Amino acid sequence: MSLIAVLPQRLTRSDRAPTIARILCSASPEVFPPRRTRHDEARIGHESRRRLALHATRNTELRPHALTALLLAAVLAGCATPEPRRATADAVTESVAGAPGTPTPVAVPEPQIVAVPIAKVAAPSPFAPLVEAELEPLPVPAEDIWDRIVKGYAIPDIEGPLVEKWERFYAERPDYVARMVDRSRRYLYHIVNEVDQRGMPLDVALLPMVESAFNPRAYSVARAAGIWQFMPATGRQYGLDQNFWVDSRRDVVAATDGALDYLQRLYGMFGDWQLALAAYNWGEGNVTRAVAKNRARSLPAGYESLDMPDETRNYLPKLQAIKNIVRDPERHGLVLADVPDAPYFAVVKVDRKMDVKKAAELAELSEDEFLALNPQHNRPVIAGADEFTILLPIDNAELFVAKLDLHDQPLVSWQAYRLKEGESIVQVATKFGLSVETLRTINGLGARSRVHGGHLLLVPAERPSSAADVSLSRAVFTVAPQGRTFFHTVRRGETLYSIARRYRVSADELREWNRMPQSAVRVGQQVRVTSDVVPSASSRGRSTRHSRSAATGGAKSVRPPAKATKTQGAAVPARGNPAPSGKAAGPGRTEVPAADSRSRATPPPQARPRTGTSPGASIPPAR
Repeated sequence: MSLIAVLPQRLTRSDRAPTIARILCSASPEVFPPRRTRHDEARIGHESRRRLALHATRNTELRPHALTALLLAAVLAGCATPEPRRATADAVTESVAGAPGTPTPVAVPEPQIVAVPIAKVAAPSPFAPLVEAELEPLPVPAEDIWDRIVKGYAIPDIEGPLVEKWERFYAERPDYVARMVDRSRRYLYHIVNEVDQRGMPLDVALLPMVESAFNPRAYSVARAAGIWQFMPATGRQYGLDQNFWVDSRRDVVAATDGALDYLQRLYGMFGDWQLALAAYNWGEGNVTRAVAKNRARSLPAGYESLDMPDETRNYLPKLQAIKNIVRDPERHGLVLADVPDAPYFAVVKVDRKMDVKKAAELAELSEDEFLALNPQHNRPVIAGADEFTILLPIDNAELFVAKLDLHDQPLVSWQAYRLKEGESIVQVATKFGLSVETLRTINGLGARSRVHGGHLLLVPAERPSSAADVSLSRAVFTVAPQGRTFFHTVRRGETLYSIARRYRVSADELREWNRMPQSAVRVGQQVRVTSDVVPSASSRGRSTRHSRSAATGGAKSVRPPAKATKTQGAAVPARGNPAPSGKAAGPGRTEVPAADSRSRATPPPQARPRTGTSPGASIPPAR
């Protein structure tokens, strides 16, 4: 019996669909047995819908019934819930198939379903768009400074037993090499940069390892000082001040500039870097004479062919051994600590006097680290000029400037004290609570130094004060050399300044020692001089057979004649060329020649203009 046949005939066509749906959804289990599986239900429902669709298209007489059957199939799909008893499509299919006059369905191909992508439309955001933070790109990792130096080698290599000897020397002392490399990390970038900017061989940057092992406070028995081991006279020639407050030969920046100026000048003289380095150690006059001697004999005039002292003969082999170790440390069983090819320090200019200890505190450095970068200061207080240059690690430089700007209290706890007539060093030390050794060290007084009434000493104040600062500003401190004290007789045509130049002291020192309010001197006047340099008679063009005063250049010693003669014999000539050969007197120096080897009478070359400092960021003066 057809399901449609049992519907009330009075129902209109539009009312039949809801009625069929209510009947189907509430049918008993006998009419609509429960579905066995979900898969079967889906398959049967699909087959029923297909057959009903076929029937509706081919039988126009049953079109209303077909439409009703389609509606019935849709209702069945909506009633497919997980309840235990539900209507299935089997009964509907059987009812429709069993209806009178219903033709047998014919299978047709299932229509193809094509998925059409739907364009996505982004809804406008109610929030303002976020601006993505732009980060600076990370800097390129710094190249190792050793690689840069090796790439810049340009001085010809040498070989031989002396090179092998010094290679063994360094290889057998790894701790010494490690200390030397550790000290060099503060200064090496600046030196390499300066050498590179001048177009010089980068081998030259390793020369301080031979000269001083990068010890900025190195001081040889020949009185050479700093990492470049400048002699006093040559240092003055290249603008390196040496006074009570500072010794610029130990100033890393200033001494490097002077040393490179000097090396370039030597290279210009000889046209050969090996001879230039030999002249830097032995003296340009000695090398010039040795070259001329070989040429006169038609002999080779290269470095290895010259007759020279043992110390100079080993000078270039030492440098070559260091070059070989830097090129391949593993081959020599050594490990060189990495030194980045980047600035270590920045240059800071200040115009306020301050204790060294206070400056280190403002920079948040230990006093030892501060002095390692600023070894030129002779005293525990930074003073003696209107403006001072100090070096600080880059990370500490701006911190130092900021804290100094906020510090409005006095920064000096030292003051000037004038020695009274008859007052001794022991009495002054007791008065200010210092040991005699400490007082002498602070003021640069050696064990043999003698000071007289009126001499200014640097002594501690009770506390930092403006008065102590003012006393340092008004005082003229002088260095008391450890040499002889004698009287010079002023001759016709001499002035105070010419006498000062003659004995390598300053006119201010002469005025201080002689309590002279002015610089005027008169012929025959006795001028007190304290100096370790006494000109020989030959420098004045006189014979040593003249009187004793002539032998001492018009100076009468206040010491016994015998000692004066002994001291005089060991003195270094003030003028003239050094002796052609000399006896080794310490690392990197010779006795008599080296004392004047860097103090030729030729005028110093013009200093090259400096547009900036390579160590790092230039920081304006701190006030």
